[in-house]
Amino acid sequence: MKMFYFSTIAIVGFFCASISVAIAQVDHKSTDQKFTSALQIIDYAYVDTVNEAKLTEKAITAMLKDLDPHSVYLSKSEVKEANEPLQGNFEGIGVQFNLFKDTILVVSAVPGGPSEKLGIMAGDKIVKINGEDATGSKITNDYVLKKLRGDKGTKVDVSIFRKGKKDLLDFTITRDKIPITSIDATFMASPEIGYIRLNRFGQTTMQEFHTSMKTLFDKGMKSLILDLRGNGGGYLNTAIDLADEFLEAEKLIVYTEGIHSPMQKYDATSKGSFEKGKLVVLIDEGSASASEIVSGALQDWDRGLIIGRRSFGKGLVQRPYELTDGSVIRLTTARYHTPTGRCIQKPYDEGAEKYFKDLTNRYKNGELEHADSIHFPDSLKYYTPGKRLVYGGGGIMPDLFIPYDTSKISDYYTKLYSKGLFNQYTLYLMDKGRDGYKKKYPTFEIFDSKFVIDNDFLNSFTDYAEKEGVKKDEKGLELSKSYITNQLKALMARNIFDINALFQVSVENDETYKKAVDVLKDGSFDKYKIKY
Repeated sequence: MKMFYFSTIAIVGFFCASISVAIAQVDHKSTDQKFTSALQIIDYAYVDTVNEAKLTEKAITAMLKDLDPHSVYLSKSEVKEANEPLQGNFEGIGVQFNLFKDTILVVSAVPGGPSEKLGIMAGDKIVKINGEDATGSKITNDYVLKKLRGDKGTKVDVSIFRKGKKDLLDFTITRDKIPITSIDATFMASPEIGYIRLNRFGQTTMQEFHTSMKTLFDKGMKSLILDLRGNGGGYLNTAIDLADEFLEAEKLIVYTEGIHSPMQKYDATSKGSFEKGKLVVLIDEGSASASEIVSGALQDWDRGLIIGRRSFGKGLVQRPYELTDGSVIRLTTARYHTPTGRCIQKPYDEGAEKYFKDLTNRYKNGELEHADSIHFPDSLKYYTPGKRLVYGGGGIMPDLFIPYDTSKISDYYTKLYSKGLFNQYTLYLMDKGRDGYKKKYPTFEIFDSKFVIDNDFLNSFTDYAEKEGVKKDEKGLELSKSYITNQLKALMARNIFDINALFQVSVENDETYKKAVDVLKDGSFDKYKIKY
């Protein structure tokens, strides 16, 4: 099985001397000469000095843009940056940080990472990097990443302000490999229902998934909610492996096909860990590519109930072709199709600009709020082996639609959110009394049952927000109160514990999640004719 993103294949185009790929009949010699001649003319006669390397890059970019929205050119540095999330690690000092009042605030040190080993803690403020002041308006996310990330084995000096310490603490940190996880949250939604939220399909995803499944099985899980909302995809191999966990042997998971890429089918094996048991998959307009492969295969085989909103519709296969300078062309070579033959890719024949505005148009057209605003012609209707109706035409249409609820989003809430005041206020509280919170709430279970956003807390927050430029709006506060209190509690949970705790709190106000739990509990799951 091929790893579609990272295999290195011989160069295609006018940069290589020979091409062994079977392609359409083109007079390559003439094309090469034409491009070279154009560069020579520009270099010889243009009014100013020309950067030929940059000009060539722009020409490649423009050429790919004319093909489809997902064929792209990446410079050598962009390749590394794009690969990191899927490879499952990057190289750096191993901290999660937030910018708080123009200061780098450590939210947590990555377990087992170089910073944690030296004793750097949540709440520490990095005020100097390599002897240079690291505070003030120059501090941006890009600044921090450039200063703190670096090759494994290299060193960086930091000076830290820690509450209760008179002097700055100096550390020399040796950078190392830092893991990037694929799973945000794993917990029991009820005594028999497990929940896993997956944010990407990377190299470490299946190892993390098996660990999560063991945790849930040990706690008595019989049904599973797999949350793929906002998951933009990743490796095809990982999508196939994940779908294989739920499907019986020899079931087709996906097939790919293109003019120069013969049909390739990918079938399930007998190794699945959850081939029996009720399964719900959550998707939305941010679920793309690998997420659509998994949800489409499970829907087509009547194996999983898909809940949420229509997925993005990205069903094009990109393969990397490395150029001589380490840059890469990620070229679309085939399309994904679900087992029933549905093409996942939405249309892009009206250009890239309209293609990427599709989600905005869905919102304007009311699709995110009303399922009946989506109309499918008969040619896009397909039937599963269980005679259930499913739809093609781009993306995966869920079996159970959950509208995007804007009724509780006031202008006041939007202003608080856009200014980052929820995060800023909870960081402010933790900066003042982190040890007290940790002592009062030693476990998440105690926190979840006893921590309440009461009127005093809410008033303190709105006063803080007013000082930061957002005037209190009583009507807006009342309308969005459930959203505001939930977000504050979730962020407090994140700061006291971890991201898993954040999701355990945030789902309490999540209608799609709550519907999934209800369907699994109330007996209505069976009416959808899902195999379990």
